[in-house]
Amino acid sequence: MRMGSNIWYLGLKEFRSLWRDTIMLVLIVFAFSLAIYTAATAMPETLNKAPIAIVDEDRSPLSLRIADAFYPPSFLPPRFISAVEMDARMDAGLDTFALHIPAGFQRDVLAGRSPAIQLNVDATRMSQAFVGSGHIQAIVQGEIDAFLAGYREAPSPPVELVWRARFNPELQVARFGAVMELINNITMLAIVLTGAALLREREHGTVEHLLVMPVTPFEIMASKIWSMSVVVLLAATFSLTVVVQGLLAIPIQGSVGLFLAGALLHLFATTSLGIFLATIARSMPQFGLLILLVLLPLQILSGGMTPAESLPDWVHLLMQAAPTLHFVAMAQAVLYRGAGFEVVWPQFLALAAIGGVLFTLSLARFRRMLAEVG
Repeated sequence: MRMGSNIWYLGLKEFRSLWRDTIMLVLIVFAFSLAIYTAATAMPETLNKAPIAIVDEDRSPLSLRIADAFYPPSFLPPRFISAVEMDARMDAGLDTFALHIPAGFQRDVLAGRSPAIQLNVDATRMSQAFVGSGHIQAIVQGEIDAFLAGYREAPSPPVELVWRARFNPELQVARFGAVMELINNITMLAIVLTGAALLREREHGTVEHLLVMPVTPFEIMASKIWSMSVVVLLAATFSLTVVVQGLLAIPIQGSVGLFLAGALLHLFATTSLGIFLATIARSMPQFGLLILLVLLPLQILSGGMTPAESLPDWVHLLMQAAPTLHFVAMAQAVLYRGAGFEVVWPQFLALAAIGGVLFTLSLARFRRMLAEVG
């Protein structure tokens, strides 16, 4: 009874300390509002005013027809240049795409010789290059097919490929970007808030005050974990319902409650990790550097940017000990595919086990730190 009361009141103290920390409050608001919106809308889903140049050495009705197919708003009006100018313009960053149509192109097409067209792409403009290459290929092929239809009946393909995209039928980048940014920010804020809460005690000299109180290291650590977990969980719930589902109108397929239950287990693990890192660091700048070393690999290798199965085997095996790998798998299954508990229970079990290990290690490290201070 006394232990629960101590943990409760120490947690309330953490709320008051956080309320006086303006920078942390701004970070929480930004991470679960503007950062989510930006991640969902930053990468364009369609081309917009992409600069394209055309080297037309054929000067035929077909080549002119292809050139006329590139028009605003997807593309800027094409610039007709010579082959000599093409490399220099791309080196100067003037064109994202340069289409080279060789001489005799229409003649070879009508003769069935399958001539080649060269498309040069400035891949440093990643968003336009990624979307535009396939778009240009489809435009060119469509114009050739329409041109040939006026000369002869085009043979029907022997096999028609019909594809359907599940879980994201319109292939909207916003659906992926918003949810993954929410997942990443839950991890980041859990580590930052708990670590900062402990370092705030050390920098303000209030650790010594706690040592003379009738409280144990377990109670101090548990209070920081539950209070900061509540803050992150409430902010994540607001972001998921108001920003993701409301402002961005992104549908959530599965149970929000099931996702939040998994997020709570994930917070248990990551807040314990934040305590562990804070016991290693001696100041907030050191803590910030430690976060860079730990958080970036956790987010990059967790399966959020690329499927975990595509990682090297030894990296995939190593990441099994990271809570983010299981949290991302659980969140994607629930929020994207509408999975129930019968599907994601292995991730729940893994998060609980990893959280228990991290809590035990952090508590041992925390006790050692308090002994050194005392």
